[in-house]
Amino acid sequence: MANSTGLQFTVKVGALPASTFAVVDFQLSEALNQPFALSLNLASALPDVDFGAVLDQPCELLVWYEGELKRRVSGIISAFAQGDTGFRRTRYQAEVRPALWRLGLRTNARLFQAQKPEAIIGTLLEESGITDYAFALRHDHAPREYCVQYRESDLAFVTRLAAEEGLYFFHEFEEGKHRVVFADDAGALSKGPELFFNLANQGLSEGEYVRRFRYAEAVSTAEVALKDYSFKTPAYGLLHSKMSGELSHQRESYQHFDYPGRFKQDPSGKAFTGYRLDALRANAMTGSGESNAAMLMPGSSFTLTEHPNPTLNSGWQLVAITHSGQQPQALEEESGGEPTTYSNSFEVMSAKSTWRADLPYKPMVDGPQIATVVGPAGEEIYCDEYGRIKLQFPWDRYGSSDDQSSCWVRVSQGWAGGQYGLIAIPRIGHEVIVSFLEGDPDQPIVTGRTFHATNPSPYELPLHKTRMSIKSKTHKGGGFNELRFEDAADNEEIFIHAQKDQNIQVNHDETLSVGNDQRIAVARDRTTHIGRDEANTVGRDRKEHIRQDVFVTIDRNEVRNIGNTLKEDITASHLVTIGEHEKVVIEGIQTIEARSGQRLLTTEYILQGTDRILIRGPAGKILIDGSGITLDAPNIQLKGNVSITSPSVDQIQAIEAAINQGAPLVEECPLKEGKE
Repeated sequence: MANSTGLQFTVKVGALPASTFAVVDFQLSEALNQPFALSLNLASALPDVDFGAVLDQPCELLVWYEGELKRRVSGIISAFAQGDTGFRRTRYQAEVRPALWRLGLRTNARLFQAQKPEAIIGTLLEESGITDYAFALRHDHAPREYCVQYRESDLAFVTRLAAEEGLYFFHEFEEGKHRVVFADDAGALSKGPELFFNLANQGLSEGEYVRRFRYAEAVSTAEVALKDYSFKTPAYGLLHSKMSGELSHQRESYQHFDYPGRFKQDPSGKAFTGYRLDALRANAMTGSGESNAAMLMPGSSFTLTEHPNPTLNSGWQLVAITHSGQQPQALEEESGGEPTTYSNSFEVMSAKSTWRADLPYKPMVDGPQIATVVGPAGEEIYCDEYGRIKLQFPWDRYGSSDDQSSCWVRVSQGWAGGQYGLIAIPRIGHEVIVSFLEGDPDQPIVTGRTFHATNPSPYELPLHKTRMSIKSKTHKGGGFNELRFEDAADNEEIFIHAQKDQNIQVNHDETLSVGNDQRIAVARDRTTHIGRDEANTVGRDRKEHIRQDVFVTIDRNEVRNIGNTLKEDITASHLVTIGEHEKVVIEGIQTIEARSGQRLLTTEYILQGTDRILIRGPAGKILIDGSGITLDAPNIQLKGNVSITSPSVDQIQAIEAAINQGAPLVEECPLKEGKE
């Protein structure tokens, strides 16, 4: 089907014979970071082409010039339509897209953890059956701790992730197949041909050339500053900025500031700032034009020559290009005899600069979500040093409800200070409410907890609706600790339950006021340590019942003041040991009744009575008073020597004689006279 221009377009669809379709015309749109779109108008001698043999099948368009292959485009047929049938030919329309386009048909919600961007992209490509892909990277891209695809197509997610990381993609073609290539630097571009500038063809019609070229500059962002925040380094300002080096034709004051910058570490922040500046200045210095070079495609460059402005005779990279071809001869007798033609219009930028896409829309989470706390098997509480937990979201179909289901997620607490505040770690199986910082699905944070049918409230509701409780559960056990408030009228109560120990520390004063009764029950021992004084006041009686012994140790004095009577009832013995002296002062009479006997053992015994001393026995008595000593007994026996010392020798001799002779000591008996 060659003609005077030397151009020819052919197409091959699936397993159909190559002669099935003839190309009437085509339009191919290609751009960096976009799946190409090829629209074909076809003619066929067959009026009933099987759609099943065409749809979702491989398709390859070839552009020939003078029998030499200049360009091939291969993809899959995404749409197919049958049009009018003429005298011999039936018209068909086909839309051809790359295999990457299939990712746009898959919408998902899932998360990736601790993976590099290229690994995440590779996973999504392979899940759609795309194995022919490549990464031409000149820079290192840090693993993403947590990266969420949230209610967006695989294609939108890949495109967004690539843009955030400063990546762009394009396609390369080989016989019967095509490859998607991801790059992050202009150095990955394939170097294309030299094309001379041929304004209005200038009488030349053969060879590849640029027939129109337009260069433009626009005032654009001069500087980018990005800031973010990391709870791991809260006092550190994660701020990075970068100024463009190509500002000779504009002011430097046009700064683009954004927060959050979507980074948590300096290396990523520095890289992201540069990527954003490149993207915002992608239209600062651009070119556009038209040519007849079919080999031009995004991902490649060409060198412009012979332009009247020598500064434009340099390397240019293709950003976007639209190819158009017409081949009327495909309609045979229905054609008007027009020649086969081809042209393209393109957009370019300097081959020395790296093109980057502006950040596309990132899906936001409209509000809080419900999630379940998860962790490894056999654990009840699972957290890290920051109190973060792992979650399983209901929309995550790939999670296994274990410690790999999510990244570590921060938990909001009622009060959080420097080693003080309130902390309650949600436990495995608990339902929590998750919010997202600025709606970003990559930044979840637990902001609440909820009961549900499996995890009901501690007390039956609404039966106990007046109760407020802080109740825990023993880790890997059946016990609990609890602080409970009962607010029912006339039954108000504060209840405290400690499953094992309770420790209370008061650094200064403690005041306890009980309006009615207080009861304390201690199952075993009780120890009280008081550093200084203790004062107890009992308004009425005090009763103590000690079933065994009482041991009291007083290092100094004991002073007891009893307002009335002290009564001690001792069933057995009473033993008292006094290290020094004992003094007893009794205002009235002291009566000691020892029914079996009384023994007093001492080194020296002094018995003193102010008025008199009377010692009384069964058959006599001894009276000591102001008049002297009176011994009154029927019989007085003195054994051993008797020595009586007195100023009157006669009295002493008289007493001694009376004793020796058995005579009475006195002439008169006081008892007979009624005296004691």
